[in-house]
Amino acid sequence: MIQRIDHVGIAVQSIAEARQLYEALGLQVEAVEEVPAEGVRVAMILCGESRIELLEATTPDSPIARFLEQRGGGVHHICFASSDVSADQERLQSEGYRILRPQPTRGAGGCWVQFVHPQSAGGVLVELSQKPEPPEESSC
Repeated sequence: MIQRIDHVGIAVQSIAEARQLYEALGLQVEAVEEVPAEGVRVAMILCGESRIELLEATTPDSPIARFLEQRGGGVHHICFASSDVSADQERLQSEGYRILRPQPTRGAGGCWVQFVHPQSAGGVLVELSQKPEPPEESSC
């Protein structure tokens, strides 16, 4: 079930340069991490209960590199927090929405993520994101 807007993803040429605007606005970069499977480095910026995700390509053939080459920097996607990405995926597929991957994959922060194709979502790439389960406490 969808809970809220988690973040807005913005494709940038350089996180180091792009973050300056958000910091000038008084916002703080929470974390910067690489997601090697996606060929991207992300910076998460807290903004109220939501976040802004800056996306910088780390490989020339990554989806973000292609986006930047075709469209330049700007809004890449909107992400909704989900309590069950797999169930949301099944519901959307049963209603005829085009999903980008056969199964959710791991994204930034270890979250389970899935994407709805822009052609099925009014031209907007939609991401669904589910936080990973907290690690079980050791009984040692």
